[in-house]
Amino acid sequence: MDEKEFLAERFEEHRAHLRAVAYRMLGSLSEADDAVQEAWLRLSRSDADGIGNLGGWLTTVVGRVCLDLLRTRTARGEEPFDVRVPDPVIGSASGNGTGSGTDGTDPEHQALLADAVGLALLVVLQTLAPAERLAFVLHDMFAVPFDEIGPVVGRTPAATRQLASRARRRVRGTAAAPDADLARQREVVDAFLAASRGGDFEGLLAVLDPDVVLRTDPGAAFPGLARTVRGAREVAGRALHFRHPAHDVRHALVNGAAGIVAVADGVPVSVLGLTVAGGKIVAIDILADPERLRGLDLTAIEE
Repeated sequence: MDEKEFLAERFEEHRAHLRAVAYRMLGSLSEADDAVQEAWLRLSRSDADGIGNLGGWLTTVVGRVCLDLLRTRTARGEEPFDVRVPDPVIGSASGNGTGSGTDGTDPEHQALLADAVGLALLVVLQTLAPAERLAFVLHDMFAVPFDEIGPVVGRTPAATRQLASRARRRVRGTAAAPDADLARQREVVDAFLAASRGGDFEGLLAVLDPDVVLRTDPGAAFPGLARTVRGAREVAGRALHFRHPAHDVRHALVNGAAGIVAVADGVPVSVLGLTVAGGKIVAIDILADPERLRGLDLTAIEE
């Protein structure tokens, strides 16, 4: 084995971890893959023999790549991410979220499922300033020390700690942690589906948190559709329109939580991630963008 092959093998040992870091930063699976590939290119051009902690080095490199991309988006004045539903990670509803690789999904996909982050949390992360997001993701989610994050964001370790602290307060204030009992989550989702299909407005109110938020990403084909709706009565009114006789609704794990994939003629038309906390649905995130749906790994729900 030559030196390049040996380096490639060492890199592959870290790929799943790096993809998880990039996914949390960017909310996009394809962009996360691009960031990981860029990390490999930088590694292949570097003096690898001088890198003592390869995993730590690659993690900060991926963080820097993601930070540069986020800053570029900001400079271009692109649409803020608080109106964009992140790419969901889909798993089999019959699984436990950890995945065994037997459902046909690849190991990297399984790694994301095993350490899933809910869509509602990802949405909140995308509303943070780029430097805050990096400090929070690297430190709070991956235990990277502040003295290693500081040079990436151009701050002292103390200032970087403050960035993470501000991000942490924002996350705790707006992103509810889903109930741990997956079976109970599914019961609530089933009640939601039954009420929606039956046109039961009061039944919907019974399973929706009073402050529930509904976020919809329909894609560029429907630019006039309201993307964010708040409040149980408003969301219940929208939910009555979710039913569609031509759609086959399949249960799935969506970012490790109970969710739904709607399929028409064998083609997925939407993915619903539902956050259940305290026995109520506190957030519904719907991806209905045909272009983005085509790019998702939906192997786990195929019959």
